[in-house]
Amino acid sequence: MKASIAIQVLPDAANDEELIRIVDEVIAYIKSTGLHCHVGPFETTIEGEDYDQLMDIAKECQHVAIRAGAKHVSAYIKVVYQPEGEVLTIDRKITKHAEA
Repeated sequence: MKASIAIQVLPDAANDEELIRIVDEVIAYIKSTGLHCHVGPFETTIEGEDYDQLMDIAKECQHVAIRAGAKHVSAYIKVVYQPEGEVLTIDRKITKHAEA
């Protein structure tokens, strides 16, 4: 992997159920990209070979949230990019901590 991002999408929502519905739509979009991802309680991590593709996905997450009904959306994004070599993968970071 050349890059990974972690994105936390925070849509403006009327209540918790609406917030979860909008975030679920964003997660469904991320999964539809076919890239390896891990959904956590605060953020979703996505990894891939193409830095620009990951940045486009981060941008599209905002559009998905708005189309899903959010009046506005904030996001926190963490990026790791190494054009030469490899970044640590999701699996390598968390496998030893996974519940049996």
